[in-house]
Amino acid sequence: MSNSLTQYISLFEENRDLICGNSAPALNAPRSEALDIVRSSRLPDKNTEGFEKTSIEEMFAPDYGVNISRVNIPVDVAASFRCDVPSLSTLLAFVINDSFHPTSKLESKLPEGVIFGSLKRIAEEKPSLIEKYYNTVAPAENPSVALNTLLAQDGVMIYVPKGVRVERPLQLVNVFSSPVPLAAFRRILIVLEEGAELQLLVCDHTQNRDKSYLAAQVSEVILGEGSRLEVCSIEESSEKTSRYSRLFVRQESGSHFSFNSTTLTCGTTRNDFSVSLLGEHCETMLAGMVIGSGKMHVDNDSDIRHMAPRCHSNQLFKYVLDEESKGAFEGSIFVAPGARFTEAYQSNRNILASTTAKMHCKPQLEIYNDDVKCSHGATTGQLDTDALFYMRSRGIPESEARTMLMQAFMVDVIDTVHISGLRERLLHLVDRRFSGTLGDCAGCRSKEC
Repeated sequence: MSNSLTQYISLFEENRDLICGNSAPALNAPRSEALDIVRSSRLPDKNTEGFEKTSIEEMFAPDYGVNISRVNIPVDVAASFRCDVPSLSTLLAFVINDSFHPTSKLESKLPEGVIFGSLKRIAEEKPSLIEKYYNTVAPAENPSVALNTLLAQDGVMIYVPKGVRVERPLQLVNVFSSPVPLAAFRRILIVLEEGAELQLLVCDHTQNRDKSYLAAQVSEVILGEGSRLEVCSIEESSEKTSRYSRLFVRQESGSHFSFNSTTLTCGTTRNDFSVSLLGEHCETMLAGMVIGSGKMHVDNDSDIRHMAPRCHSNQLFKYVLDEESKGAFEGSIFVAPGARFTEAYQSNRNILASTTAKMHCKPQLEIYNDDVKCSHGATTGQLDTDALFYMRSRGIPESEARTMLMQAFMVDVIDTVHISGLRERLLHLVDRRFSGTLGDCAGCRSKEC
């Protein structure tokens, strides 16, 4: 058993009544099974396939606190909205550490039947809904999923009924704020029934940037037939924040799923994306961009599983790494024997802007059908020296020319975003990030109206 899991097992065994008492019966039901799994498991380290560059064991090893007593920790919400970027019109809620906090009148602004609320509260008020969907997509036997199931006391549930289109994007702002080191076990459950449509913006920020934090997040997404979900995730945390985020998606026939992951600032981040296309005519788009500097470490891992015929997936991940930052990308495409006429494409492109930055990439294809169109590719290099020379010869200073080239490199990732106004915001944030003027929590000023 790994040392990192030992402390969490002890925490649960010594505080079982407190943890369960501050949660809900529907969330408590799978904890005993999760405890058995955690007891017999260990978290991945650099000797584990697929984790050669990021040790989850090391991420969880420090002695972080866990707010099992649900102590109300004050947070300066306004500090998460300091920016001069034009506002988006969104329906907004916060997760402060690991507790859901709605903004005023949020529920009254949601379309009839739509849920955007506390996972704990929904589990108390609508236990049958939680029992139907919770812990059904994320693999219960996985040690990191089991640990999250064991310790998560609250989280977020988003539910859109059959045929409902949510006109305004939802926005979820995750904020770390604690005077002491803290681990937050966050759980997100998203369910779109047949024909439902939703756009979601998720922003991660850190206050108290001199403290160490661990975000351990598991997200389950269930997309009914013909539903459409677009998610954009922006991480602007701190060099002392570690983040392990796991996303599990189940798509039924004709559903569309799009996810854009942007990492602007962080300490150590590992994002895992696992998408199963179970019905015909599904479409999946995964896109991501990473801007690394200092000692940032960002690892993205994708697993797209084509289980039905006539589906399409596309993956595009780009990194610009400077100074001593490190990046990793491992992408897998699996095509089942019966998944005829699959089209699946994967591309990873990287720029090393310094001699000390490092990038690891490992694209993979596993295909058991001849009637498919699949491709993958990865390149890592430096900025185009000819373009740089040309721009300098036209009087553009070298630093400005380098920034312009790096901005242009990211444009096609930004173009995958279709949330109104967000593409322009991302262009602005990338510009500020490359120019070194991006401030604390500059990414998600919202307009509630």
